Amino acid sequence: MQLKDYLDKDLILPDLASQNKSSVLQELLFPLGGTHPELDLVKAHTILMERENLGSTGIGDGVAIPHGKMDALSDIVLIVGRSLAGVEFAALDKSACHIFFLVLAPEQVAGLHLRILAQISKILKDPSFRQSFMQSNGQGGLWKLLQSV
Repeated sequence: MQLKDYLDKDLILPDLASQNKSSVLQELLFPLGGTHPELDLVKAHTILMERENLGSTGIGDGVAIPHGKMDALSDIVLIVGRSLAGVEFAALDKSACHIFFLVLAPEQVAGLHLRILAQISKILKDPSFRQSFMQSNGQGGLWKLLQSV
């Protein structure tokens, strides 16, 4: 399994403007209106916020991996975002989050959902990858970087 198999260039957002958890989740979800018009984005936001209320998906080192399950999905959706300014996300280490990998999965694929989350976590533990991610030039640079993982 490779993350690049779940990536869509239109779902890579290099310049997030939001400054808080709720608005950054909305901003990350916004492009799904074009790529997955059948999805209820308000419901997706609610699912993600309910998950955040259980405990922050800000895992530290400037990284957040918000995730949730939606019965309306047939395949896993991965949205990648970067905030140069950083977003207050109640991360475990209390630092702002700059790197976002949002995962939405169908209800019936729990095993694959967990494997993707584990793969994302593994990649983002590498300080040199995080540095390359932050220094990549726009959507094209992030796309090229993410094709290597």
